[in-house]
Amino acid sequence: MGKLKGFIEYERGDEKYISVLERTRNYKEFTLKPSDNKLKNQSARCMDCGVPFCHSGCPLGNLIPDFNDAVYNNQWEKALNILHSTNNFPEFTGRLCPAPCEAACVLGIINPPVSIEMIEKYIVERGFKEGWIKPNPPKKRTGKKIAIVGSGPAGLAAAQQLNKAGHTIEVFERDNKIGGLLRYGIPDFKLEKSIIDRRIEQLKKEGILFRTNTEIGQNFSVNKLKKYDSVILCTGATVKRELPIKGHQLKGIEQAMDFLKLQNEVVDGIKKTEKRLNAKGKNVIVIGGGDTGSDCIGTSNRHGAKSVTNFEIMPKPSSIRSVENPWPFWPFKLKTTTSHEEGIHREWSILTKEFISDKNGNVKSLKTIEVEWIKKDGEKDVLKEIEGSEQLWPCDLVLLALGFTGHEKSLVEQIGLETNEKGQLKTKNYQTSVKNIFSAGDMRRGQSLIVWAISEGREAAVEVDKFLMGSSELETKEKGDLPLVR
Repeated sequence: MGKLKGFIEYERGDEKYISVLERTRNYKEFTLKPSDNKLKNQSARCMDCGVPFCHSGCPLGNLIPDFNDAVYNNQWEKALNILHSTNNFPEFTGRLCPAPCEAACVLGIINPPVSIEMIEKYIVERGFKEGWIKPNPPKKRTGKKIAIVGSGPAGLAAAQQLNKAGHTIEVFERDNKIGGLLRYGIPDFKLEKSIIDRRIEQLKKEGILFRTNTEIGQNFSVNKLKKYDSVILCTGATVKRELPIKGHQLKGIEQAMDFLKLQNEVVDGIKKTEKRLNAKGKNVIVIGGGDTGSDCIGTSNRHGAKSVTNFEIMPKPSSIRSVENPWPFWPFKLKTTTSHEEGIHREWSILTKEFISDKNGNVKSLKTIEVEWIKKDGEKDVLKEIEGSEQLWPCDLVLLALGFTGHEKSLVEQIGLETNEKGQLKTKNYQTSVKNIFSAGDMRRGQSLIVWAISEGREAAVEVDKFLMGSSELETKEKGDLPLVR
């Protein structure tokens, strides 16, 4: 490594942010770029640890010690090449990944881990600034045509990899712009959409064809897919989890993704604000404590909500690792996001029992009860309601951020693909029951991380390339030391 004792000399440093008052006035990203010297010092904290668990902690298998060493030695273009060898879109993961690599960092056993995600982000941003990231179309075409359904991170990664192999790629997207979850599920204050657009321009110049406002099985016949040599389905896990309790159909109870999608379209200037999906002046309750819930909190505060409250059914996590999840496993610790810091009241171990209506059919309050989780050896924790802990919460807008149950069934049924007893798509090596049709991303593995979606897209591309050509020269984790998810 560049500096063997860097982890002793330098403390962990993270990005700084614009003040809460200033950043909540708009929907722009609000991070402040660290100096190159600070980034060099942070990369110097990467230890000569012998076995880099960060590498296996990353679903993409990013070569983290290698690009840290390059940054330390001011070899930024080399660092970019190392990063791009395993990750098509580090500008997305550098902003949006929960950084399982940092959770697996060896330094994290005794000290705060290396700021891997921050370093990754500024490697790729330096690459765009310097003009190092350029279109790289294949020198020759194979004559094989591939349709990719869905333009989220899995679909885009598969598209770029297979285009690199020389195949002709068409990407189908039912919305009016490319990006899937990245564009419509992530607020601009976490990912400005110009970040997506600049990468899409590169992919277009590499020869990839994008077809928007095109939904397979609706305005584009499933039969037309037969003209393609192979198809990859990357439509995501988009079926929203409901909360089927008394009053759940009242006006003012909305799905988080509907709320976030509209806001992204409003910021983009393609739609106007709808009163029912605007938090201005309202008492907002967000049910669900994950990243989507956090995004709803940040958006509600920018709307000018009167109050924002967040419910989580699970108990409040510890601020440190528990004995139940030691290093290098992902730590289930208390997570306080930048949106939480902007203003929020949080409640844990709380269960929503009923939505209560006013005379016009609008939600005016909800009823909750406190719960505890009873641990039993060898069995799942049991939920127990605490008698006498009922409470009423006034609210004008309820946002359900409860995750997703799986993929939409229509397309799968129209094609005639096999599913298991849980309704999940049956695949082997990303291949479905129809031999030339493959699947990747959340559609295949269920709701997951963006970094996993990119990994799935890359690995599916390898399998498609093998199917069409008999072998593949595309990069794969199979050639490294990471376990494959087939």
